[in-house]
Order: sequence, then C-alpha cells, then structure tokens
Amino acid sequence: MDFGLVLQTDPPASRVVSLMKRAERNGFRYGWTFDSAVLWQEPFVIYSQILAHTTRLTVGPMVTNPGTRTWEVTASTFATLNDMFGNRTVCGIGRGDSAMRVAGRKPNTLARISEAMKVIRALGSGQEADLGGTVIRFPWIKPGARLPVWMAAYGPKALKMTGEEADGFILQLADLYLTEYMVKAVKDAAVAAGRDPAEVTVCVAAPAYVTEDDSPEALAHAREQCRWFGGMVGNHVADLVAKYGEHSAAVPDELTDYIKAREGYDYSHHGRSGNPDTRFVPDEIVDRFCIVGPAEKHIEKLNALRELGVDQFAVYDMHDAQEAVIDAYGARIIPAVGS
Repeated sequence: MDFGLVLQTDPPASRVVSLMKRAERNGFRYGWTFDSAVLWQEPFVIYSQILAHTTRLTVGPMVTNPGTRTWEVTASTFATLNDMFGNRTVCGIGRGDSAMRVAGRKPNTLARISEAMKVIRALGSGQEADLGGTVIRFPWIKPGARLPVWMAAYGPKALKMTGEEADGFILQLADLYLTEYMVKAVKDAAVAAGRDPAEVTVCVAAPAYVTEDDSPEALAHAREQCRWFGGMVGNHVADLVAKYGEHSAAVPDELTDYIKAREGYDYSHHGRSGNPDTRFVPDEIVDRFCIVGPAEKHIEKLNALRELGVDQFAVYDMHDAQEAVIDAYGARIIPAVGS
C-alpha cells in the first residue's frame, strides 16, 4: 500500500513544502493538496516548490475540477511540472464542490468531467485533443510524458464513469463497508467496459489521528479534531440525496442516514478542525469515516482496506498534530502496512 499526505495550501507556503518534505522522509510517496482558488493559495505554484525540494514524491490536487481553469491550461501546467521534474504529478479531478460554490457557480456535471479528463490526459501525455472543434497538441512535450487522471466519486453514475474512464479512483472516506461497496462498483464498471480492473488505482483519503492510548480522553480529542471531515463528506451526500432521494437503492443508507441533522454549511470553515457546521456528525461516523486511535488501530484498519483493494491511503492532515501524525506513520504504521 502506498501512502499520501493531503494538506490545504494555507499560507505560508513554506510550511506546506516543509510538511511534504517531512512526509517524504517518513515514507510517503504522494503529496496532495486541496484546490479551491478563493479559499486557499494557488496549489500549482506550490507544487513546483514541493517537487524542487523532494526527489520521489508525486504531487497533485485532491481535487481540481474542469470549471475553474481551462482544460489546456490545466494540462499545460501538469505537463510543465512533469517536464521539469520527471513525470511526478497526478491529476485528481472531481465536480468542484468548494471551488465552484464559493465562486457562485454550481459544481460541474459528470459529462463535463468526462470530456475534461480525456482532454487533460491526452494533452498532458503529448497527444492531440479536440477543444470543441479545434485540435491542438503541445509541441514542446518530450517522448515518454504521461499524466494519470484519477476521479473522485461517491454516487452510482460517478462510480460507473470512474471505472469506465479514469486511471484511478479517489474515495474520500475510510469506512470499510462503503469502501467495499464503492470499489466493487468501480471495478465492475471497468470490467463491463472491457478494461482490466487492476488498471484503476484505488486511493482512500481520510483524516488520521494517532493517539498515545485508547483512553476516553484521547479518543474524544482525536474525534473532535477529525469531526470536520463528516461535514465535508456531508456536502456530497446532500447532493446525492437531492438527486436520488433519502432512501434509494442507488445510494446506501449507511452513507446518507447521518446527514439528517445537517442544517447548513459555511465554506469559510471548510476542511478545518473545529468547524461549527459539523456538530451534527456523530462519533460513530468519525470512527467509521476516519482512522483514530493508537497506531495498532491504524494498522488494523489499513490492512482491512488493503484487503478490499485499496492501493493508497492518503492522510488528511488538518488537525493539531500534523508533524506527530506524519512521524507516527513513518515510524510505526507505514513499515507495518506499506509494500
């Protein structure tokens, strides 16, 4: 199993770079950031610094979207980084929840994501792409360039499209039941499309908080530090409920039941511990969606995720123990679980 670190690009950018360097020293192979131009600093500028100060880390957004940047600019940015640092980027893409909504726009449709994935992957790999009637190709890309595109998904149509078209699947929760359900949906769609399901890399991303022990006090603090995540996932779940209904065969009740007490969401607190809009998230959901507790609990859950076909676990590191969690993973957890 590979490991990734996920950060927000809060200033100063030097701290983001420092944490990514620390992650690489501790055995992490991927460095991810949010991509929401209003809420945080521009990630692609910071990727250049991360890549310059590391030697093996692969970087990318979790996730970008096809609405806030033109597709040829997105592809050119990735391709430029790859030309400078040697195919060390990955394009995570999705509907653009925070990036689009804080700018007063609706998240992108699946059809638009599908079109964008094809164009960005082709251009970033040195191939031709059709931009609505104009066929272009970057003349400066060297042979051997490649740009994998991984898609974030929860709903049935998005899962199907991920299996049919994406190079990887990003699932932003670490619940074992839902992971099994959704990985199966993606792999089944890949098989139905005539693809080898092993070609679709599976990345589970969720907060992780390593405690010294399993005392009630330690676990309570860890849960409070990670409770924001249930609210973030709840935004996507609310969209699914609006589309498919509260109880639908298309979406498991295990995913939708907990948002009944959700009252609203302020993106100024998005992805941050202490988010006041996530009080509705119960401890049970924190424990299911995240990984909290002593190192042994992390190892146990990560081994279970690996058995379900998960290729990478990406740690959301937005809490009060950023360095400590990176170091704990490097010292105890990655050696026990990583390949």
